[in-house]
Amino acid sequence: MRIVAGLYKGRMLAAPKGTTTRPTADRVRQALFDTLLHADWGGRDLVHGATVLDAFAGTGALGLEALSRGAAHAHFFEADPAAVDALRANIAAFRAKASVHRDALRPPRGPACDLAFIDPPYHENLIAPAVAALRQNGWLKPGAVVVAETARDEEPPELGELLDQRRHGAAQISIFRLTE
Repeated sequence: MRIVAGLYKGRMLAAPKGTTTRPTADRVRQALFDTLLHADWGGRDLVHGATVLDAFAGTGALGLEALSRGAAHAHFFEADPAAVDALRANIAAFRAKASVHRDALRPPRGPACDLAFIDPPYHENLIAPAVAALRQNGWLKPGAVVVAETARDEEPPELGELLDQRRHGAAQISIFRLTE
């Protein structure tokens, strides 16, 4: 697994052994960022200079991809100790401007982010509770764009205005603009 484009293009990501972490595949990340950058509602400014949040981050592939493509800072949330070790190693190897927090369902108060990636374990219905907790604690700006990854056969929660939805292999990517 590697970073697809930008400053860190081609750099490999450390990942924990086993199957507890399910990193977003390179081709899915490429398609996702192509969508973010080229959609009518998206564009370069959606990522470039943004403060991003990567919840259930695993290796940090989504947040690090955003940093590689010009995001200003990334905040990662990950609870699994092996994944946190890999995530911290990736952040250090890339000398990324980032912070790591443990629980997206019980976050501390935080800075408001422009773009959020929410990629929890499939079929556990964690997206809506995580977004609610993150919003309550100031992590998501009004009108923030939220990218939710679910299993292909899983119905994503309604988080606001649905901007785009695509299926890639076993994954389904749904992109929302948060509304009140």
